[in-house]
Amino acid sequence: MPRAVDTHHTEDRLRRFEAIADTGLAHLREEDVLKELLGRVRDVLEADTATVLLLDNTGQQLVAAASSGLEEEVRQGVRVRVGEGFAGRVATELKPYAIEDVNSETVVNPLLWRKGLRGLVGVPLLAEGELLGILHVGTLRKRVFDDEEIHWLHLVADRIAVSLRSQLTSSDRNAATALQRSLLPAQLPSISGLDLASRYVPGERLGTSGDWYDVFTLPSGRVCMVIGDVVGRGLSAAMIMDRLRTILRASSLDREDPSEILTKLDRYARHFESDIMATIACGVWEPSLERVHLSLAGHLTPVFAPAGEESRLVTEVPVDAPIGVSSTTQKRHTVTVEVPYGAALLFYTDGLVERRDRPLDDGLRQLCETVRAGPAETLCAEVMSKLVGVNSPSDDIAILAAHRQAPETPSELRFEVDATPESLAEVRSQLRRWLPNVGASEDDTADLLIAVGEAVANSIEHAYGPHGGKVALGLEVHDAEVEITVSDTGTWRSPRGTHRGRGMQLMRQLCDELTVEHDETGTHVRLRKRFSEDESA
Repeated sequence: MPRAVDTHHTEDRLRRFEAIADTGLAHLREEDVLKELLGRVRDVLEADTATVLLLDNTGQQLVAAASSGLEEEVRQGVRVRVGEGFAGRVATELKPYAIEDVNSETVVNPLLWRKGLRGLVGVPLLAEGELLGILHVGTLRKRVFDDEEIHWLHLVADRIAVSLRSQLTSSDRNAATALQRSLLPAQLPSISGLDLASRYVPGERLGTSGDWYDVFTLPSGRVCMVIGDVVGRGLSAAMIMDRLRTILRASSLDREDPSEILTKLDRYARHFESDIMATIACGVWEPSLERVHLSLAGHLTPVFAPAGEESRLVTEVPVDAPIGVSSTTQKRHTVTVEVPYGAALLFYTDGLVERRDRPLDDGLRQLCETVRAGPAETLCAEVMSKLVGVNSPSDDIAILAAHRQAPETPSELRFEVDATPESLAEVRSQLRRWLPNVGASEDDTADLLIAVGEAVANSIEHAYGPHGGKVALGLEVHDAEVEITVSDTGTWRSPRGTHRGRGMQLMRQLCDELTVEHDETGTHVRLRKRFSEDESA
């Protein structure tokens, strides 16, 4: 007797395959294919959300790129680190993964549980074995996805990956990607004691913008953070912005006052660029991070949030003329702001607070009510959630947050630097931030900056050849006494030239004890110094 055919099941399978094999998709623009496919995924699986997160150019984070049913995830620039949470696990294991309980322990993006999602299933987006991102589907009701549904979702992921690969290999896409990489830092620097985070979300209009931000260290050990916006849109504005950022970095190498940096940048713009205007906020942090020096070139005022207090606009900073429109007689201003432990500072572009249907003051008021001291990543997420929400921004948005952290292990500091003269600035910065926190007076700190600097300089000069190497530093404090070890793994070379050897003499004079050991592992310089008593006690 012939086996009965489940016509409903067969029709359902055909409907699923037709949803992704439809030749009508070929007539859509590349950017519309993804949106259409996500809508079909929701319909076929009777799901509530379908979202694609793409791997960023560092290969370390997934960035929300498109969604049906969870559009705010894209508009808020959600990022998930590879290996963390639900999405990060799919990207790491490169295989399907499903959960039936969405909460703070199973996913890292709070939007998912705030949305009320209960079930999630995700699959990787792979093209020729290379991970491009992930696709995940969510439901508001408890739901178990069967093997056939997950297999079909794999087919959808393959279709999306092919479309994405096609876009990425086109000449226009490659040019835009290369430009975007040059405009925004792929990764913010790691600076001891300063927690940094950022967001960039393009406006709903097509085209490249002139919004940008940057963070970098200076030879003195100071930290420069800057955000800007070039008036205009398109490739021309983006290229101007890229040149301004490069000149600003170069200008900061021989000056530390942000008003002087912006003055030199303005001279460049007026001489070499015609008919341009840009607004910039520039902050230079002292090596200790206790103070930040601020200067504004036509830019919106930063928000400052001390721990446990209400945030405020830093209105004491004068708003000077934008870049490109000032005269040589106009003087720019710098204001110094004390930054206690736990405080946060937020830079932003006008797209965050300006709306056609409300006064600018209302946007600034809402921003101040939202900003609170705390981890920089949390601060950025909260600001984007409250000020952007589910709405598509009409203008590009860039934000840059800094949170001054208290030392986690104040009695010990260990780090490693390249054996190059430029690394001495990083060594001084680390010591300036750490020593006062463990009881060193200003005199103690000054002595140790010189002594440790001499030890590191000796390793740089004598331990390695032209290929260089590493210098490791370890500092520990016990009973108001600091012990410091400076180690290298090179082969010690005799001093070159005459009148050398004053470095060792300085170290002996500035510290209570100095020992130098040479063995098969390298050279180890050990310094010991007892902190002077606080005369004000």
